[in-house]
Amino acid sequence: MRARTPLIAAVLAALLATVPASAADRAAVAGDFVVHDFVFDSGERLPELRLHYLTLGAPHRGSAGHVDNAVLVLHGTTGSGRAFLGDNFAGVLFGRGQLLDAERHFLILPDGIGHGGSSKPSDGLHARFPRYGYRDMVRAHHLLLTEGLHVDHLRLVMGTSMGGMHTWLWGETYPDFMDALMPLASLPVQIAGRNRMMRRMVIDAIRNDPQWRGGEYASEPRGLASAVYTLLFMVSSPLQWQRAAPTREAADRFFDEQVQRRLEGADANDMLYQFDASRDYDPGPELETIRAPLVAINSADDQVNPPELGILEREVRRVKRGRAVVLPISDLTRGHGTHSLPALWKGYLEELLQESDPAHPAPAASPAAP
Repeated sequence: MRARTPLIAAVLAALLATVPASAADRAAVAGDFVVHDFVFDSGERLPELRLHYLTLGAPHRGSAGHVDNAVLVLHGTTGSGRAFLGDNFAGVLFGRGQLLDAERHFLILPDGIGHGGSSKPSDGLHARFPRYGYRDMVRAHHLLLTEGLHVDHLRLVMGTSMGGMHTWLWGETYPDFMDALMPLASLPVQIAGRNRMMRRMVIDAIRNDPQWRGGEYASEPRGLASAVYTLLFMVSSPLQWQRAAPTREAADRFFDEQVQRRLEGADANDMLYQFDASRDYDPGPELETIRAPLVAINSADDQVNPPELGILEREVRRVKRGRAVVLPISDLTRGHGTHSLPALWKGYLEELLQESDPAHPAPAASPAAP
């Protein structure tokens, strides 16, 4: 793996002090950590599992010798850690004086197995790549932190969509490893109902296409486009899409642009694996084992986790120090994508950080306006 030296950390801190948060992508340090002979829950093995990551800031160790400023930020399905370096996210959270100021925090933005720069089917194994699940992904990131980056404690674990689901699993699997948890756009139960059916649409559109050829296609199968159609519906916002495309002609243009954007760089095997990985997600039986303060945030216009199910509010009661927030539909919410607009929910993050501050513990506050 690429080592971080004190000189690099000092130069990075100076750079962050002189550039706006929107330039976080230029300040980020990229690296790769290789896990040798990684054994998946399926029993399959990979001689070398590459885990790509980005970091901002530098780790700090407290008087007891433990890292006390590390923040793990986990991306969603088909995404990567780089998605958090844009204006909408880094520009709101990572700049000087902001909640996750990169001069004071060690921000870790890893790519999950099968995503971004980490090992994935399209690297060459295609459909022979091990059939990974969410628990494999969480365990691999724990190895990245402890053995690769030498981080033995996290100030915060937060994630969006798939990353939100991983956040629930982090709280159960490593309950003493973090001070606080913030899952966004997720539910703490097995994926079922329409959510599971939509994922089956993505998986089956690819796997049942004769052009897929068992993963050994020469060019992307037509089923990839069909899978993207389903993905678009999953993340759609009826209010915002009506405003963006108020006429038939505008809707056709909008649709074509969205499909083309999502097809660029997409790989059918990678997408199939990415959606299939959620099959082992089921934090429900162990929610009572979560010990860190937790604030779960969803939005009322989220087609993936619709509020009428009432699942989040019901299940979060089983988390001793947990609470749920469902943001109402507004001109600013963007359906499932609201998870990546911290301007709408940073007030709750601030409360969570105050409540979970090891140096100044405080009782949970009442919900504040975002």
